[in-house]
Amino acid sequence: MRIEIFGAGALGSLMGALLLKAGFDVIFVARGKQFEALKRKLKVSGIMNEEFDIYVTDKAEDADFVFLTVKAYDTENAAKSLSKVRFKAICSLQNGVGNEEILMEYFDNVVGGITTYGANLKEYGHVVFAGEGEVFLGDFKGNYAEKFKEILREANIKAEVVDDIRRRIWVKAAINAVINPLTAICRVKNGKILERDLWFIAERIGKECEEILSLLGYDADVVNAVKEVAIKTSENRSSMLQDIERGKRTEIDFINGAFVKQARKFGINAIYNEIMFKLIRGIELGMG
Repeated sequence: MRIEIFGAGALGSLMGALLLKAGFDVIFVARGKQFEALKRKLKVSGIMNEEFDIYVTDKAEDADFVFLTVKAYDTENAAKSLSKVRFKAICSLQNGVGNEEILMEYFDNVVGGITTYGANLKEYGHVVFAGEGEVFLGDFKGNYAEKFKEILREANIKAEVVDDIRRRIWVKAAINAVINPLTAICRVKNGKILERDLWFIAERIGKECEEILSLLGYDADVVNAVKEVAIKTSENRSSMLQDIERGKRTEIDFINGAFVKQARKFGINAIYNEIMFKLIRGIELGMG
């Protein structure tokens, strides 16, 4: 079975390595310096310490199934590239809200997913497997979530199909909306947001997200969920912080930006989310 990892960054490379180890024929799709590094080898350290000679390309290819792990702002371009090749179904394992909706405009079989597996890019071509987690999957269009679960489980990746995947995607985005911009703006590890001054802001972003989730019909204790994640990942540097440190664009539009957009639809203010959104956008301007 041929599996395509479209977006072989930290998470994509880790998932691809685990699938490769399980005997799948894996195509890694990457670009830029990561593509050049992966042409030499893929190194995984941390929970697993191995090096892999892999097949990597910078273009979409025919496959049986596709895992999409690009940054949210690249989803549209990825969909356009993948629409030119053949495969049965695609599964998004991305951050933020709205990726699956973009994919549904292009493909008939779309699965949404979230994961708590920890993967960090130490350097190009070198991924740190920082923590085992879970993958939750659900059908957005078509009926392939069970198949993706089987594929992941064959690679010893903990995977479950759930009937509330949309809620889970929004809740994960809410947790990210608190942790990611705060850690990126203040250049701190996740655990630091629990300290008094930052927690004052974190609580207010979380409460704001809870209100918006409630209006969407999703009950969630975002503030306590943030606390738990910040404790569990206290030494981690958030993906948004890593993006800022590398001078790269962030996924702020699909995280805090999604909450701001939704708040406007409901006719309410999301002032803390809007401040985070605009501050990160300001940092991005400075990188330009």
